[in-house]
Amino acid sequence: MRAPKLTRRSFFKAAAAGSAVAAAVGVLAGCTHEADEPTGDPVVVDEDSAEDILSTFSEASAPISVESTWSIPLGNVLHPAEGTWIPVTTAGSSATPMVKASALSLETGQLSEVVSEPIGQHTTTVIYDARCSDSVYAWVELDYVTREWTLYASSFVGGALQGETTALWKGDKDFDPAPFAVSGSRVIWQVQPSTSGTRTSEHSFCYLWHSGDAEAKAVVESFGRFATAPQVSGDSVILTPRVRSDSVVFYGVTAYSLSDDLETQLDQLVMPQSVRPFRATRVGERFLVSVEASYSSGGLLGQMGTYIGTASGGFSRLNREPSECGCGKGDLFIVKSNATYLTMDLASKQLSSLPSADRIVDYGEYPARTGECDLFVTFSTVKDASTGYPASVTVRTFRL
Repeated sequence: MRAPKLTRRSFFKAAAAGSAVAAAVGVLAGCTHEADEPTGDPVVVDEDSAEDILSTFSEASAPISVESTWSIPLGNVLHPAEGTWIPVTTAGSSATPMVKASALSLETGQLSEVVSEPIGQHTTTVIYDARCSDSVYAWVELDYVTREWTLYASSFVGGALQGETTALWKGDKDFDPAPFAVSGSRVIWQVQPSTSGTRTSEHSFCYLWHSGDAEAKAVVESFGRFATAPQVSGDSVILTPRVRSDSVVFYGVTAYSLSDDLETQLDQLVMPQSVRPFRATRVGERFLVSVEASYSSGGLLGQMGTYIGTASGGFSRLNREPSECGCGKGDLFIVKSNATYLTMDLASKQLSSLPSADRIVDYGEYPARTGECDLFVTFSTVKDASTGYPASVTVRTFRL
């Protein structure tokens, strides 16, 4: 890996987003991928060049079926994870604490309380978000009055925190609470200016920290805000920095190697000018990118929908309004559509839908897996059969 450089230029660029960094963890000077490094050309292709999945694929029965089902209490929200433990934010039994951080075992269906109350001492501080692997648990606490926030992480074993908790970053109202992901021993997060703060013109940075390290690394710099949260998929991390120019908006959906801490760029899809991706991940060597609005220019990738493919290999398009980030394995892709999920087999050109859980509320099921996976996990709020009111949360798994 390239040794970090300490120069006046790189120091001030790293410090631009770091005025509120927590003292517990330092940040190495320099950035692995600076905003002005060379990028590819924008991908603008004809709107008729992609295969339209809805019109060309044949309908078939669902290729996967439910493997496990659990019911957990109402008020639990699952978040995407890669391992046998799924991070959960749990509604507190009273106003203080308003939210707790938990974890659900995919082996037993057991829900374990991990962080019972915020570390922050203010009564207006809440647990805002949580992510985990099977060895690290991380969460963001937010003061909903001052908008100050802190990203914490700790070793995690068997559904419980182990050892000391580390403050990785601290920000104020000028920076959004960090979007973050956890994989193995790594926590990966983005620090980017708020759209309503006083520092909207500053660059954004993505950082990476290994459990137990005294310092984090600045790994990717963006000319402005990243378009999507970091997504871990197999051996890659997918980020969407603004690339090419300070004054012209191009987003580069970029896959970096996880094994060398994002040193190596595996592939990149530079979106047409001003087209902002809504969700982005990768399955195998194909990108899975969605666009939530239709633009007046930009060709194929400037139209609302979900796209599967690469700049060199072409795309398949699902012409539906996108929702959550998709996932898949091999040629099989799974994308949320309204209240259920569509499965698309690109090899056999077959399209099917997964049966929804019984008595789900109108918004349907949501994923607790993104990117490449062997086990698809969904959760949904379901109604009581006798009253019609939301009563519990159903978690289901599907083996791919």
